[in-house]
Amino acid sequence: MSRSAIVATLLCSALMLSGCINKTRAYHGYIADEAQPSEMEPGIDTRATVLARLGSPSTRSIFDDNTWYYMTTAQESFAFYKPQTAERNITGIRFNEDDVVEELLTYDVEDGRVLNYASRETPTLGRQLTFLEQLLGSIGNVALPATNEATPGNPTGRN
Repeated sequence: MSRSAIVATLLCSALMLSGCINKTRAYHGYIADEAQPSEMEPGIDTRATVLARLGSPSTRSIFDDNTWYYMTTAQESFAFYKPQTAERNITGIRFNEDDVVEELLTYDVEDGRVLNYASRETPTLGRQLTFLEQLLGSIGNVALPATNEATPGNPTGRN
C-alpha cells in the first residue's frame, strides 16, 4: 500500500471512531423559557405571578401545598456508558397564607443523596401460584370486549 492510502485509511478510521465516541447531554424536567425560578422575589411575587411567569411546577410539596418545586437535570452520557448527572437545579418556592412568595430554596447536585429504603416485601392475601399456574391459568378465561359494531352475525350492532 502506498503511504497516502495508509494515511487516508487512518484518517477515515479516526473520523469513524470520533463519531462513535461522543458525549451527549440530555435535559430533563423544567426548562425555563424566559424567567428563571431563582428570579422570583420574596415579598413581591405572588402565586399567580409565579404561575404566569414560570408555568406549572414540576411538583408540589407532599405535606404542604404552599411549596412548589421547579426541577432541572442535565445528564451526560459517553458512548455506551450509563448516563451521569452533570447538573441538577431544584428551586423551591414557598408561599405564605396570603399567596405571596415567602422564601426561595435552592438545591444542586451536591445537595442530593442516595436514600436507603427497606427492601422488605409486603405480604398479599391469597394463595401463592406457581409459575405454570400463572402462565396457563388464564387459558379459556378470556372474555372478548363488548362492542356496538355491526358484524355479519350481528347486523344491528346490539348485544
